[in-house]
Amino acid sequence: MRSGSELISKINDLQDKKKYQELSWEGSLEDYLDIVAVNPKVTRNAFQRMYDMIVTYGSEEFYEYKKKITRHNFFNDPIENGKDSVYGIDLHLMKLVRVFKSAAMGYGTEKRITLLHGPVGSAKSTIARMLKKGLIHYSKTPEGALYTFSWNIENSEGKEEIFASPMNEDPLSLIPIDVRGQILDEINANLPEDMKYKVGVHAELCPASRFIFNDLMKKYSGDWTKVIKHVKVKRLIMSEEDRIGIGTFQPKDEKNQDSTELTGDINYRKIAEYGSDSDPRAFNFDGEFNIANRGMIEFIEILKLDVAFLYDLLGASQERKIKPKKFAQTDIDEVILGHTNEPEYKKLQNNEFMEALRDRTIKIDVPYITKLKDEIKIYERDFNSEKLKKKHIAPHTIEVAAMWAVLTRLEQPKKANLTLLQKMKLYNGQSVTGFTEDNVKELRKEAIREGMQGISPRYIQDKISNALVSELEEDYINPFMIMSELESGLKNHSLINNEEEKSRYRELLAVVREEYENIIKSEVQRAISADEDGISQLSSNYIDNVKAYTLKEKIKNKYTGHDEEPDERLMRSIEEKIDIPDNRKEDFRREIMNYIGALAVEGKKFSYSTNARLQKALELKLFEDRKDSIKLTSLVSNAMDEKTQEQIDIVKNRLIKNYGYTDASATDILNYVASIFARGDTK
Repeated sequence: MRSGSELISKINDLQDKKKYQELSWEGSLEDYLDIVAVNPKVTRNAFQRMYDMIVTYGSEEFYEYKKKITRHNFFNDPIENGKDSVYGIDLHLMKLVRVFKSAAMGYGTEKRITLLHGPVGSAKSTIARMLKKGLIHYSKTPEGALYTFSWNIENSEGKEEIFASPMNEDPLSLIPIDVRGQILDEINANLPEDMKYKVGVHAELCPASRFIFNDLMKKYSGDWTKVIKHVKVKRLIMSEEDRIGIGTFQPKDEKNQDSTELTGDINYRKIAEYGSDSDPRAFNFDGEFNIANRGMIEFIEILKLDVAFLYDLLGASQERKIKPKKFAQTDIDEVILGHTNEPEYKKLQNNEFMEALRDRTIKIDVPYITKLKDEIKIYERDFNSEKLKKKHIAPHTIEVAAMWAVLTRLEQPKKANLTLLQKMKLYNGQSVTGFTEDNVKELRKEAIREGMQGISPRYIQDKISNALVSELEEDYINPFMIMSELESGLKNHSLINNEEEKSRYRELLAVVREEYENIIKSEVQRAISADEDGISQLSSNYIDNVKAYTLKEKIKNKYTGHDEEPDERLMRSIEEKIDIPDNRKEDFRREIMNYIGALAVEGKKFSYSTNARLQKALELKLFEDRKDSIKLTSLVSNAMDEKTQEQIDIVKNRLIKNYGYTDASATDILNYVASIFARGDTK
């Protein structure tokens, strides 16, 4: 291990001193105006900066149910390598970004409160955290640079004092109002053609800065050039921890709510120094609205605010002004983002006294995920091999938990011939016989509240955690352990008081259990039939017969050398494995031959593995032919000879190699599937 001095030296070498100097830049107002001339984007307002921050990470477009959706890469959390990635709600995130874009262009949404609305655990807080994190990181980049200033003045004792702008104000607000328009017009006239925003002053000086400015103007008889010599411009780096540009407010209980937490309060210690509580220098402009100026303020559970706070919120949203105690209305320039859950939002809708707030709110729904593959991503981020060094998660464990979570959020389909499980598969992009993409679009439209209720991801995470730290001696967890945890936890679930709902959730667990049994039966069947030579030979034999059948030819028997009719029994024994009825066999066979022909035109060679349906049929046929010889059911009776043991070990090794099982979990799966086969259930 390195010595202390070596570690100190290493830390010093790793420090980016040049970067620190860039972020600590200081200069005069003249220097700042030079920066504005070169990079006018430093003067953007809060919404313009927010929107540009998001789009700087790029985006990709895709079609879902024939609707074009933009996926913004920012929500993959590139800042922290996916730590706060938001999955499966791209449409809703696109709507949120559109609100920011509209506000950035000045189309009116900048005068609204953006409200994230959804059930508990639906990523509302994560989205807010991502936006705050993004602004903080963006402010440290050359593209996201912004500036503020401080005053160098004499205090009451005649000593020099640095008075930092308490509201992170833009230095452009120091330009006198009577000449400001002319100066800004001149700056804007020289803007580059690709500059989409005009340079402007988005907020006037706060009371403290205005007081100092007016005092200095009086001192120098209106000589502004002397006033600005007291100004030092500096780079502004946003920080939630230091309460710079990022504000967060969480309501306390109703009796302890105090509106000064939002707009600042009198500093009683300074009154003695400045002689009056109406002197702005004796006021702490450190409320959440104050310190969030030029950035963003997040309201946690915004609708739990006391009415006194709502008045501040109304002015802050529509007029972009706040009213500190004993001072005039003060301009703010910040993104106001709140989030709330379903019950609180219903209260807002039913409260006629909150009509003004509803009118100033843009609601963005943040529902639960309804796509299985996206739900799985949430749990794989937290429970993976990198984090779990000593515990193995058996295949499908997370998938089973995610499957149940998604099923609880879906509305029962109105189509009588469609089950809830099939609906989930359609949403997941899987094919279900008889249903098209238009059907999926129709299903989405008829279930407008889908994803706004059901089981929270937090519940699933808690139950997976419980299973991982249980006192069982196994060094792995499997789907049965998780399903047991999920079911037992329903008894004391704090958010589910309705016994009917609990009963429905238990029924859905039974659906998931049945689906899981089908999955592992299929895997064991494929492991038994995973003889590539055997499948290739069976495939070749089937294709030869299909070719002869469709061309109305005979096929030569390689053993007898005689020409014979195509082997109808062989073809049907394969086709029946994937439920091809007798009246559809000709269509299926022509489909296979057309597929082979299309590949040939492209210069590609046909392989059974390129057609998923045919591969499945061949595997099931091979399994059917071999299951008796492998005697898997002998696992149940524990009576097996050496040859059978060798064959079962081969199957087990295939499960380990091809499907990710360990020796222990593969053994358990084989035992379980063997018990199913022993009952005669091989479908």
